[in-house]
Amino acid sequence: MTGRRPHVTVLHRWRDTHALYADYIDHRANRVTYISTELGRASVPAAAEDVVTVGFTDDLPAVRAALTALGESYGTPQVLLALNEGDLDTAALVREEFGIPGQTPDELAVFRDKLLMCRTVAAAGLPVPEFAPAPDPDAVREFGRAHGWPVIVKPHRGTASRGVVQVDSAAAVDGLPGLAGDLAAEPYLVQSYVDAPILHIDGLWEGDALGSWTVSRYVGGTCAGFTQGNWLGSVEEDDPVLLAAVEAFTAAVGAALGGDRPWVFHLEAFVTEGPGGGPGLVFLECGARVGGGEIPFTWRDVHDADLMAAAADIQLGRAPVLPSLKTGEVGGYLLLPLPVPAPCLVERADWAGSPPEEHMPYAVLHVPVGRRVPPISGYEHVGTRFRFRGPSTAAVEDAIRTSADGFRLVCTPLEE
Repeated sequence: MTGRRPHVTVLHRWRDTHALYADYIDHRANRVTYISTELGRASVPAAAEDVVTVGFTDDLPAVRAALTALGESYGTPQVLLALNEGDLDTAALVREEFGIPGQTPDELAVFRDKLLMCRTVAAAGLPVPEFAPAPDPDAVREFGRAHGWPVIVKPHRGTASRGVVQVDSAAAVDGLPGLAGDLAAEPYLVQSYVDAPILHIDGLWEGDALGSWTVSRYVGGTCAGFTQGNWLGSVEEDDPVLLAAVEAFTAAVGAALGGDRPWVFHLEAFVTEGPGGGPGLVFLECGARVGGGEIPFTWRDVHDADLMAAAADIQLGRAPVLPSLKTGEVGGYLLLPLPVPAPCLVERADWAGSPPEEHMPYAVLHVPVGRRVPPISGYEHVGTRFRFRGPSTAAVEDAIRTSADGFRLVCTPLEE
């Protein structure tokens, strides 16, 4: 080990500035090294001590080898920072293997194993759709007969709705290509289908109380629908009656899953009609991390608060600091899928007809015309990303729908 400055390693995959690492870690007082994908290198701070490139940051053997190499030069890191949902499992495993303080696989399990998560929330007395393990297709058929069709089948551990399937009947179980093989390959669960809008609630559980938070409603579809080629929007809600119901529900989930430890959450819930006619909340799932899509950016741009900084504070062993949110505006975002599968070449990106005057997003991001879109999963690498801000939920939702209907991305398929 050379030098006396503490060694901090960051597991990093974002090309964009989802996380402002230079704001979270003093790169002069610490030796800050990065294990990054090739695309992620674009947003690694210039003051980084060292960068090791891996193909994928969820490739455990590759990350283990990179961490070993960095340890030989700088010593075992005092902290391993991993803020992307897809890297949480890898980070927990190597922390345990290398003796690095921080979240372990056992501590992470309730946020990553959706069967354990549902059992924990149900045990706390909160509404959860009926659920059960699904070790084989017969278990899915039996569950459907007992609780009704359709049902949702999904892996215990998944990211960005990977592997989520809606099954409409017992006969459809046999008609889903690969379902039997998928169920045998990894643990799955089955849940009752809930026909209701889905909210995502993002914020900080401080360990004993709910910190800053926002609640948003998916527009145009769901995360699972986006994987099938549909556009996906999200708009923050400003209805005070809904906000009051969400606040109480979210605080109960925070206590049930996180106990007395602070954690940043991305919580999804169905909003239904409650017993008294007001809104009722039904738990869907929850992650101990910052939400995906454009959430980190709209929080910083619209509300002047960095949710990613609070997540970094927790992993760095500091008390998370998250200010009260700047109010007065509503945020939102829109994700348009690629028109053809990646890899592809962007040929054109513009508005169909004249661009809207009153419904313009404040940011529109896509791979530049003439550039290649790589075959990489994740919401950062979709067709086009839009960010919105406006005076109300209704205004922002109108802007989202206008942009979804009016923007065109033209791409040409490329061979692998």
